[in-house]
Amino acid sequence: MGSGTSKSSPQSSQHVFASETPVRFSQELVDSLQASTETDSTREKTLELHIQSRVAEELQRLEARESQILKDLEEKISSTSDSTTDSTHTPSTTTPDQSQSHGGKDHSAKAAGDKLRNLGRESIQKEIDELRNKLNGRKKLGPLDKGVEKAKEDVVKCLRMNDRRPLDCWREVEAFKREVRRLEKSFVDRVIS
Repeated sequence: MGSGTSKSSPQSSQHVFASETPVRFSQELVDSLQASTETDSTREKTLELHIQSRVAEELQRLEARESQILKDLEEKISSTSDSTTDSTHTPSTTTPDQSQSHGGKDHSAKAAGDKLRNLGRESIQKEIDELRNKLNGRKKLGPLDKGVEKAKEDVVKCLRMNDRRPLDCWREVEAFKREVRRLEKSFVDRVIS
């Protein structure tokens, strides 16, 4: 077991495999393989450079597409904000001397950002109002049973006191479950009878 060396000697760097079926290659293929100076590391580097260039191209393409989408959205928002500002006749918040003093691209970019911000505020306020109206339109529940309300308050109080150890509130949770079961049972009895 230990008498032979585990590494091959440097003199036998060429391996010859004998196969049962003869394998024949054209002389052109053998010559091209022998004449090739490409090694595994150079092939690997070439492949890596190719992959990096493809990734860079894809990133540039995606960035261009995203910037185009952003431009389209900004144009759409500015056109809708122009139409809403014209219809609502809101006065401008900047004075003439302010707009002239800042001047150029910086001012127009700031103005566009302000328009987007105001438009965002308006749309969010509309959504909040719609949700509030929906919530007010829903059926209101009657007041909770006194026992359930007290058990609920006990659970909340215990959880606040034991915020790091919520499992210590198991007694309060069990009491709350008992009260809910009692309430459910009375509801079922009312519905059935």
